[in-house]
Amino acid sequence: MSNAPRFDIDVPAFWADPYPDLARMRKEAPIAFVPQLGSTVFTRRDDIFTQEKRIDVFSSHQPAGLMNTLMGHNMMRKDGEAHMSERSAMFPAVSPRTVRDTWRRQFQAHADRILDELAPAGRADLCKAFALPLSAECLKDITGLTNMRFQDMDAWSQAMIDGIANYTGNKEIEARCHAATAGIDAAIDDMIPVVTKHPNTSILSVLLAAGMPIDSVRANIKLAISGGQNEPRDAIAGTIWALLTHPEQLAWVTGERAKWIDVFEEYARWIAPIGMSPRRVAKPWSYGGVDFEPEDRVFFMFGSANRDEACFSEPDRFDITRDTAKSIAFGAGPHYCAGAFASRAMVADVALPSIFARLKGLRLDQSAPVRIGGWAFRGLLNLPVLWDAI
Repeated sequence: MSNAPRFDIDVPAFWADPYPDLARMRKEAPIAFVPQLGSTVFTRRDDIFTQEKRIDVFSSHQPAGLMNTLMGHNMMRKDGEAHMSERSAMFPAVSPRTVRDTWRRQFQAHADRILDELAPAGRADLCKAFALPLSAECLKDITGLTNMRFQDMDAWSQAMIDGIANYTGNKEIEARCHAATAGIDAAIDDMIPVVTKHPNTSILSVLLAAGMPIDSVRANIKLAISGGQNEPRDAIAGTIWALLTHPEQLAWVTGERAKWIDVFEEYARWIAPIGMSPRRVAKPWSYGGVDFEPEDRVFFMFGSANRDEACFSEPDRFDITRDTAKSIAFGAGPHYCAGAFASRAMVADVALPSIFARLKGLRLDQSAPVRIGGWAFRGLLNLPVLWDAI
């Protein structure tokens, strides 16, 4: 049992809004054992920034972890050379050059097509009508699974996310996750002969070309889907909402007095789509007055780190002029998000400028409230809007 100070939470309330509890922990117990999560959580930015890099202590290798058992052993759950070799094999598919030369053009084509279909309607839930299909269509290209429907990409991603965050052991959630991984395996099987005959820059193609064992190929594609769908989807919808609720900042960026990339980086700090990263304690360790024992579970709370008062002035405020250099929305150590370049391009270069240019008079639909949820993964659940249809 951890000797960290105990901090109890109400799980539904924490899911609805974790920030008040996280702020109390940062102030009163920055490293705390939360019995409802069965984990010791780190909440301060500098503690997370330094300790996430101690892979000899806080290991990503979690053989019995939910991600391994449900999705296969991917590079996120490996450390050292095992991690770096698989990361290097994937890099050609998500490198800055590939994003610039290949994916950005395809991202824009998807956005234009979706907005062409959407524009005459005059109203929509942009989570479902724009953020979801755009993220999914882009991810189909990146993974190489162009034989999937965008609806399946999103549903299967969500099922895996729910599965790997299923710390209460809900059997229905587990069953949905298994169904999703089976669907992805079938899609991979269908596309292997296609990309073998016609190689491209997709993750499936480059991993096969690198000679990666098929079980690792499957596991890493599932990893790309589990994070590569919800993160940009939630960032697209969330950033649109943030700008619509901060019209003066929207005017700055549409008037070219601020950059879209600054909007994206501030949103990812303010409401980090990935709010937590789990680790397994690999050896006895003491830090911050807390003793850690092998096999203890630790959560690095990125969503808390990015609202740390020691690093950000008025951290609960959305401010696109803020210096976000200390944000760790994409991680801090060797497991820094491999898809960060693609995510930035999808959101900042394509989605945001495209939607505000195309949907004139875009505004919130006040007849329905916007709902937000999650703590391990956090994002908008809906985004009802109106615009001036042409």
